[in-house]
Amino acid sequence: MQQNKSVIKAKTKTGVVVSDAMDKTVAVRIERRVLEPNFKKYISRRKKFLAHDEKNECEIGDVVEIQETRPLSRRKSWKVIAIVKKGFGKEIALKE
Repeated sequence: MQQNKSVIKAKTKTGVVVSDAMDKTVAVRIERRVLEPNFKKYISRRKKFLAHDEKNECEIGDVVEIQETRPLSRRKSWKVIAIVKKGFGKEIALKE
């Protein structure tokens, strides 16, 4: 008899680092566009996630890819898996 093992793929998101003040932790802002039902227009929704950065290599303004993981602390359940684009400016990241 053959067993079917289902592999659960972890969720990934791409966002901009908005804070790197903590040790081995970065705050990543994820922006998504949703259709507003009454006016039929797209609006931006933002959410901030805390992600684990093991090597402390992320800086403000970097575009990073984060992956869901087991809870590492009360608010931290994501880890940085790749830096997609190195910092495009501290002022731009904080202004948006």
